[in-house]
Amino acid sequence: MGLLTFSLNVTLDGCVDHQEGIADDETHAFFTRLMDENGAMLWGRTTYEMMEGYWPAVARGDIDAPPATREWAVKLEAKPKYVASSTRKDFPWTNSHLLTGDLRANVQKLKDTTPAGVLLGSVKLATALDRLDLIDEYKFLVHPRIAGHGPTLHQSGLPGTRSLDLLSAKPLRCGSVAMHYRRAS
Repeated sequence: MGLLTFSLNVTLDGCVDHQEGIADDETHAFFTRLMDENGAMLWGRTTYEMMEGYWPAVARGDIDAPPATREWAVKLEAKPKYVASSTRKDFPWTNSHLLTGDLRANVQKLKDTTPAGVLLGSVKLATALDRLDLIDEYKFLVHPRIAGHGPTLHQSGLPGTRSLDLLSAKPLRCGSVAMHYRRAS
């Protein structure tokens, strides 16, 4: 069984707005390594649509991008992408698959059939999956910024506090810190 790892950019005050992170070659390389280490991506519909609207064009070369950004896009194009959605049925982006029905059962099945692990990158979906006790690890890139606005991590709350064990913390040149936590046993 593979692990479900929740990973995304977050500011010091918990903002997860994708426009608040530092998007340089080093941060793209960080997320490319994470994607390489996992067998599939998992998103909610909103995140999928945001990604679908930009990254395929970068992968095709329709948008001028630095080498690290293009590398991420090309690898993302090839990676299996699973989308939890009850409102959209058509997912034409290469290697995209719809998860319908019981969220707990479907995500557990995805974990069970993806030994290399699943990388989760959607805030609202992460809250739902955390409520179901399905997230095994957290890999956050904490940016040296205070956004002063939302959305924030787990904004709608969790039923209780999650205790985590720190596995590593690695500073990047831009001042961000890659934090790796596992749920405490």
